[in-house]
Amino acid sequence: MSDQAVSLPQGKEPTLRVVPMPADANSSGDIFGGWVMSQVDIAGSIPAIRRARGRVATVAVNSFVFRQPVMVGDIVSLYAEVVKVGRTSITVSVEVYAQRNPIEEVCVKVTEATLTYVAVDNERRPRVVSVQQ
Repeated sequence: MSDQAVSLPQGKEPTLRVVPMPADANSSGDIFGGWVMSQVDIAGSIPAIRRARGRVATVAVNSFVFRQPVMVGDIVSLYAEVVKVGRTSITVSVEVYAQRNPIEEVCVKVTEATLTYVAVDNERRPRVVSVQQ
């Protein structure tokens, strides 16, 4: 685990930005990993839904690495992008950064993950992802 400060990705808008609250933390004051995973799934689904042009379902968490803890009051920025499109599936990479200590702001990369979603129809059955136009 590295404490190395980084910068937010330049030239990219975050897919999702959120501030965790005390109810999201364990007794040590660190944000629950499950809370972070939930935010990553939400952020990852956004470009997947756009690419699928409709409903998707999470089918796999291919990788998930916690690099730093997330703390109450951090400004958490999630950046998600499609990295692969299959016949019915869409794989998305998500990077998560936390900006903390507003007096002398520090930015750290806290999590990175890769998730796979499948495009589904109204009956929740897999459907073919249309060719990008």
